[in-house]
Order: sequence, then C-alpha cells, then structure tokens
Amino acid sequence: MDQTMHFLATLRQWLKDMQFTPHQKLPAERELAAKFCVTRAEIRKALAVLEDEGLIQRFVGRGTFVTKTLLQLSDQENIAATTSPLAAMQARYAIEPELARLAALNATPAQIEEMKRLLREMRTSQTWENYAHLDWQFHNLIAESTGNGLLVEIQRMLNDVRRYVVWGDLETDANGPTTDYHSFDEHERIINAIESRNGQSAMQAMLDHLKTIRSELSDQRTF
Repeated sequence: MDQTMHFLATLRQWLKDMQFTPHQKLPAERELAAKFCVTRAEIRKALAVLEDEGLIQRFVGRGTFVTKTLLQLSDQENIAATTSPLAAMQARYAIEPELARLAALNATPAQIEEMKRLLREMRTSQTWENYAHLDWQFHNLIAESTGNGLLVEIQRMLNDVRRYVVWGDLETDANGPTTDYHSFDEHERIINAIESRNGQSAMQAMLDHLKTIRSELSDQRTF
C-alpha cells in the first residue's frame, strides 16, 4: 500500500474514532495538515477521494462537511480484509458487464462526455496513484449512468473493495502507465459501445476488459 493509501486509512480511522455525524463540519485543511503532519496538498488529495466516495462534501467558503455516517467504512474494510483478488474479480464479472449494458441504454450525453474526459486524463497520468483514482471514478460513473440507485451503491462498495484488494496487489513501476497500457483502448471500446447505445457490445467490451485484468493478475500470481 503506497503512502497515500496509508494516509487515507489513517484519516478514515480518525473520522470513525471521532464519530462524526452527517452535516458535521470537519476542521480546516490547515488544522488537519498540522494534526497529521502532512502537507495541505496531501490533505486535499485525501479529501478529494472521500468526496468521490460520497462521505464528505466540500463547499467553497464554508468548509468540509460529513454527508453520511462513517460507520459503514468499517464494513468495507472488513470485507476488503477477507476478500481475495480472485473473489473481487468474480464479483466484477457478475456485476460490471450488466452495468455497462444498462449504461448503454441510459447514459446521458453529459455522462458520456465525462467518461471521455476521464479517459483523456488517464492517458496522461504520470503516476499509478493518479491513474487508479481516475479508473475508480470511471467505473463508478458507468454505474451512475445506469440510473439505478441501488446498483450505484453496490458498485461503489465493489469498487472500493477492489481498489484495496486488486490495486494493492498489482505490481506497478513508479512511472505510471505506459502510453500503450491495455486499459486505455479497452476503456475506449466500452465508451464507444455506450455512446452507440449498443448494450451487448458494451457488455462484451467490459467482459474483455475484465479478462485482461484477470490475466494480468494471474501472470503476477496474485490468485
């Protein structure tokens, strides 16, 4: 687990220990930075992840507020601690192809454009940490594009768990993904199928993407 993941784990544990409740305001960034002996840039990066997860919301000029109870973080961490990379991939096979199919039927033009923007940023990522965060956003956005709130919550939990289980075990170099990294073209095929409203093609493109990831993990003997 890299330094950012370590700090996120520390911050999450602190939030749980402090028993913050919905609508409660968090300390200012400078106070958090001083408390945890990190830079404000690191604080902002960690808060951005928590905001993406729907656990906090930041308002310019007002501060950062908890949006829902943090107790469920314990459940996610417990699940992650007892989930193997193989189990995580099995769950992805069961859920994500259907999400892609439904996204092809229901995604708005704005959501499709956001998928394209995330892919452009992924292609220029200078670190694996940044790529992993964009990839996490991309797969959550596909779920959001289904228009099904229950599926969104299921995917968020799955995506959070696989972020620790799968990304934590992948062997990556320090320079970030190369320009020919397989996921770039695979993500593009998923987007193209969604944009063309072809549910079966979107499902197959997602399956192909997951097969490549599973093969990569298998080659590294993660299973």
